[in-house]
Amino acid sequence: MKRTLVAVAVTAALWSAGALAQTPAAPAKAAPKAAAAATKPAGTTAAAPSSDKVLYTQGQFDLLLKERLAQGGQDTPEIRNAVKEELNTRELLAREAKKSGLDKNADVKTQMDLAAQTVLVRAYVSDWVKKNPIPDAELHKEYDTIKAQIGDKEYKVRHILVKTEDQAKEIIAELQKGAKFDELAKARSEDPGSKDKGGDLDWNAPANFVKPFGDAMKATPKGKFTPQPVQTQFGWHVIEVDDVRDAKVPSFEEVKPQLQQRLQAQWLDKYFKELRAKNGV
Repeated sequence: MKRTLVAVAVTAALWSAGALAQTPAAPAKAAPKAAAAATKPAGTTAAAPSSDKVLYTQGQFDLLLKERLAQGGQDTPEIRNAVKEELNTRELLAREAKKSGLDKNADVKTQMDLAAQTVLVRAYVSDWVKKNPIPDAELHKEYDTIKAQIGDKEYKVRHILVKTEDQAKEIIAELQKGAKFDELAKARSEDPGSKDKGGDLDWNAPANFVKPFGDAMKATPKGKFTPQPVQTQFGWHVIEVDDVRDAKVPSFEEVKPQLQQRLQAQWLDKYFKELRAKNGV
């Protein structure tokens, strides 16, 4: 918007300069004033008079002002004037586009149709969401499900990932002889994300990992490593549990907004599918 206003100001300045160039020379007695004007610092210009003429509706003004304020702007005379100038400029440019016949161009018409459809769809979906709120009972049910998946414990674990079961068994044998887990991880692990950290995966709930890995975490006592290799789709793991603590699960009220978004998205997806099926598409 700022670039548009600057362009308008520059155009006005150029027009004024051209008009002045065609004005008859001033009488000699006016020379002192001209000389005084010539002594003004470079870069100073006279303020352009503000016009009260508008080419838009009050509804358009209110909507665009609301959008600007929603972006963090303050309701000031300056921003209101900027909105007025933008709407006037838009209307003038739209008129010029129509004069050029661009509104008859097939691609432009298609884009205009899609833009109008987007506005209508957004308004309908917003209205549908308001009329179909997620009941608190459903939100609590979702919360309990997720909480159960997370569990009541968190584990600080390390792992060593290798390609074969035999490699994993060799590592377990070395650990049983007293080898350091972190040193073996740095030397032999195939996991680039944890290898340089001695296999450290930090604190996690079992649900954050694929099931065989998470189950092995829960079954391994604190300070111990898995006595048998653990297979996942990533390869073979040897897992060590460094520590265990109670899980820090946020309260229902803390995550309620996220739960609403999650379930609302699911409800909308279900509604869209039903709508397409109903209309055979």
